[in-house]
Amino acid sequence: MADEGAADEGLVRKQEEDYTAKVDDDLPVAVAKASGGDLRGAIDGLLPLEKKARIASDSKSTARICAAIVTMCFDAGDWDVMCESIIMLTKRRGALKMAVTKMVQTACDCLEKSPNMETTLKLIDTLRTCTAGKIHVEIERARLTMKLSKIKEADGNIPEAADVLQELQVETYGTMERKEKVEFILEQMRLGLARKDYIRTQILSKKVSGRYLDKEEAQDLKLKFFRIMIDCSLHDGNYLDVCKHNRAIFDTPGIQADEAAWQAALRDAVVYAVLSPYDNEQSDLVARIAAEKKLEEMPVVNKILQKFITSEIMSWKAVDAEFGAELQGSTSFDLSTDAGKKRYEDLKNRVVEHNIRTIGKYYTRCSISRLASLLELPMDETEACLSKLVENKTVFAKIHRPKGIISFRSKKDASEVLQDWSHSNNELMRSVGHAAHVIEKEKIANAAK
Repeated sequence: MADEGAADEGLVRKQEEDYTAKVDDDLPVAVAKASGGDLRGAIDGLLPLEKKARIASDSKSTARICAAIVTMCFDAGDWDVMCESIIMLTKRRGALKMAVTKMVQTACDCLEKSPNMETTLKLIDTLRTCTAGKIHVEIERARLTMKLSKIKEADGNIPEAADVLQELQVETYGTMERKEKVEFILEQMRLGLARKDYIRTQILSKKVSGRYLDKEEAQDLKLKFFRIMIDCSLHDGNYLDVCKHNRAIFDTPGIQADEAAWQAALRDAVVYAVLSPYDNEQSDLVARIAAEKKLEEMPVVNKILQKFITSEIMSWKAVDAEFGAELQGSTSFDLSTDAGKKRYEDLKNRVVEHNIRTIGKYYTRCSISRLASLLELPMDETEACLSKLVENKTVFAKIHRPKGIISFRSKKDASEVLQDWSHSNNELMRSVGHAAHVIEKEKIANAAK
């Protein structure tokens, strides 16, 4: 059996050598014939040899013949015959993967030297048709699709450019490098954002691995990704996500090396952190940003952040007078745009909400008129802001309308009272024990003297 296998292998090797020699003899003749003007005659002369090599599963010889046919068409400047030949060779029964791949790659190289846009589009359409559903040429098809998308975008047809590119599922391509996959996905996200398809952009963003973006080789892709995500989050009004994206940009080594870039990223991170509605996540994020040492080099931004961290009442008029010019000079608070006006109004609301939370910490009861005076707001706006915070469970408050009194303390049930008493009792016993230990230590020290 071993001898029969060795004999078969030797026979195959002998056939490949024969076809290689035959191709070496026939190719120069065909090239010369095509150069003399008889392109179709040259192709017809090579087709029987291609068939024999294909039937014998001689991938190398078949690939050489297919690539030579494409090259001859290119040299002759006959792009129509090239398209016809590509379709014919890919549709032949038992077409070899290696031959199809080599032919498509050769045609892609010729594409760069296309004489006009019409020819380019025709060849791209031909190659995309021939490579559809073929895994061994999925990368070439993806690159052709990217080229087609860019052509349509250059013509101003963004929706069609996005549709063409989004038909690719590059995350499933096993032969494509990860960096190229991410580049394709980012391009899909960019076009989705350009056509205002924010939901699809968010879905596509889930396909990008954050762990890969943290690698040194992917720094440019990381910046592009988070800038796209910032635009998407701004449209949704999700300030907390905008803050996180700016923080990720700030933490990029390339940004850290550029003072102007890291200052812009850190400033935006602070701005959108204080613009975010208060909750546990926002509070934690603000605390972590406040611990950043580079904030000391940005005194104005640092001062704004400290005002929201400190449990003290802020006057909106004072904040507007002190920081208004600085804030309105940035793109985030550009009052010439509706988005800038809305963010500046949101900042005012965050100041009011901060003041209400601060008052709730120090006041047990307060009259509505007194609260309105502290907040520098009319009575109806004061009540509306307080009601919103109560609804969001940011603060606890009850309004006694006939008396005009606000209570910031909830009535505790028996279990909560018992738990507080137990905690206080434990703290007292701990303090008594510590005091007894210190006294005993002093007695021993005095006795030793």
